Amino acid sequence: MPNGTSRFITPMLASIAALPLFAFGHIASEPEHDDAALIEMIELAEDSMRRYGIADAPKKTPEAFRLTTYNIENLFDDVDDPTLSGRDEDIDDTKPHHQNLAVARAIREVDADVLCIQEVESREALDWFIQKYIPDMGYEHVISLDAGNSRGIENAVLSRYPLSNPELWIGKELGGVHPDNYGPNAKNFYAGEPVAFRRSPLKVDVEIPSGDESGSTWTMTLFVVHHKSGRYSGYWREAEARTILELAQAVEKEHPERPIAILGDFNAQVSDESVKIYLKGGFNDLFANAKSNDKTIISHESNRRIDLILLNEAAKRRLVADSGFVLGTAARPQGVDWRSLDTFEGYAADHYPVSTELTLSK
Repeated sequence: MPNGTSRFITPMLASIAALPLFAFGHIASEPEHDDAALIEMIELAEDSMRRYGIADAPKKTPEAFRLTTYNIENLFDDVDDPTLSGRDEDIDDTKPHHQNLAVARAIREVDADVLCIQEVESREALDWFIQKYIPDMGYEHVISLDAGNSRGIENAVLSRYPLSNPELWIGKELGGVHPDNYGPNAKNFYAGEPVAFRRSPLKVDVEIPSGDESGSTWTMTLFVVHHKSGRYSGYWREAEARTILELAQAVEKEHPERPIAILGDFNAQVSDESVKIYLKGGFNDLFANAKSNDKTIISHESNRRIDLILLNEAAKRRLVADSGFVLGTAARPQGVDWRSLDTFEGYAADHYPVSTELTLSK
């Protein structure tokens, strides 16, 4: 499908005046044969418009593997999905080429061995992205499954190690019903209906090499999450968190020494009750000891840390000290949101990749 007009600029917003001049170049057509010039503009944006995170990924630790979560924001291809219509119509949702290039640059810079991503339209869209933008990254093992979301977006895992035992809980009821009101004044669209997963978490087992001469492996279980968004959806996220924690604890009970990570887009910060549920349940925040005003660990352009990696005790024991980082990419200027500036050359996504490393051997 055509990209159409890819930006909507409100000149009256003074902060937009701070944007570098290259950000206002026309990008609707984006001739792909001229990627060298486009990449140069992306690099300029990364250097001048990075507000959070760090500029360069740290060198990888020997005898360890890198685990990353990244909400890449609306990876839709140019094929119309006939099952989506109305407010969920995807005909105009193709992720622009310049954004895909910027996302691919971030993925290459992070160089994760296991990459968990959110907001993927389909396995077909993901395969297209891999083949076009990162075919040489070694992601031979890929799982991307429908999460039951009305928009069609799903969670996925790309890995250099074998993946197995994927599991979903589409439509699983979480207990209770939606309240009548959404916030102080609005009517709740789902009032009276059972609370269920907005997007099912994706559970996947990863077979990690031990790194020794024996050639043995060990298993790590991942729960890739994309919690319900919305300022007044805390009750919904809390219900999701309670159930996901129970699912993770069931894995721990069956496999007492199994390293487990719950990671993804939580749409909540560690001070929010939905995240506290995990922390009280035995999972550890990657940046638990960081200063609250540390801009280098912010994961969303809204100045929030809502993309998290939570580790159980078995996984924490394998954690490489001080290996956690957030890779910053170009962001809209402070005070400017997507309604005023939809996109610009250099923009990848409104979230940033969050990474850490775990040792291969115990």
